[in-house]
Amino acid sequence: MDHMVEKRLAIIPARGGSKRLPGKNIMDFQGKPMIAWTIEAALETNLFDEVLVSTDDNEIAEISIHYGAIVPFLREEHADDYSTVSQATCAALYQMEKYSGREYQIIVQLMANCPLRSASSIRHQCDAFEKSNKSNSLLSGIKYGMFNPWWAHKKSETGKYERIFEGMKVNTRSQDLPELICPTGATWISSRAKLTSFKSFYSEGYEFFELNWREGVDIDDQADLELAKVAFQLIYENRK
Repeated sequence: MDHMVEKRLAIIPARGGSKRLPGKNIMDFQGKPMIAWTIEAALETNLFDEVLVSTDDNEIAEISIHYGAIVPFLREEHADDYSTVSQATCAALYQMEKYSGREYQIIVQLMANCPLRSASSIRHQCDAFEKSNKSNSLLSGIKYGMFNPWWAHKKSETGKYERIFEGMKVNTRSQDLPELICPTGATWISSRAKLTSFKSFYSEGYEFFELNWREGVDIDDQADLELAKVAFQLIYENRK
């Protein structure tokens, strides 16, 4: 894949106001700031014209620059608790194009709280996107395992538990369940045209690229962080 054929922009959204894990994007994860793992993986691919960190936080900006990303500006819009990540990424794209005077054809969003996705998986997903003729957005996802939502129950106002999927039979075997996939923010890819048209990577006809669960861990709270540390050990033990 020749990265000079089209202009590819990697955008790493990294807001400073995390509530569940304060300072999440730059907290220490296995010896580095969490965001550093994503920056280094993106740079290692050699696929991108720029690896841009979109942030509203000066400390995140400084750390990101130290690890090789560019942060030519702080985020002007969608740095609140209500905007979607896709909105923030679109805003960063427009801001970057205004700053650089260039238009990028392929946008790859890499979440900073997914530190275990590798450069290799980014390359493979970008290859798959190219082979699809860039017709649909390609989102990373992992298969549901033991926490399969087909078995999910909710507690009603009366205190009774009810199945969410009412059509499920009590005696349905797990191996007979339809396969489900869980989105993970590791790597989301779209053409500029689709992303800006739908204002979301969930554009018409979006597809999934399956990752190993170890690379797809999203860290949003303390339990996720503990799981990611276990996944890290599994990944690096296998590389010895």
